Amino acid sequence: MNLTAAATALESLGNETRLALYRALVRAGPDGLPVGKLKERIGIPGSTLSHHIGHLVSAGLVSQVREGRILRCTANYPTMRALVEFLIEECCEDDGGC
Repeated sequence: MNLTAAATALESLGNETRLALYRALVRAGPDGLPVGKLKERIGIPGSTLSHHIGHLVSAGLVSQVREGRILRCTANYPTMRALVEFLIEECCEDDGGC
């Protein structure tokens, strides 16, 4: 992951609602959650949910798949891992490593 992609992901997660949505999707596992279920868990209106999910999708943190009438959201685990690895890859390098 490069600096620009990491900054975009972190900016997206820097909003309390989006962070709550993302954490709910991470907890849900690889099957993710239908938008309706996600809306219930977080307790926000549908239009607000769409706005915040759009940010997470744009940052590459969340994927959406339509299953008939259901729109399912899932956390993009490879992107999450890449972000975490980016944050720790140079941990304590100037101090001889951790």
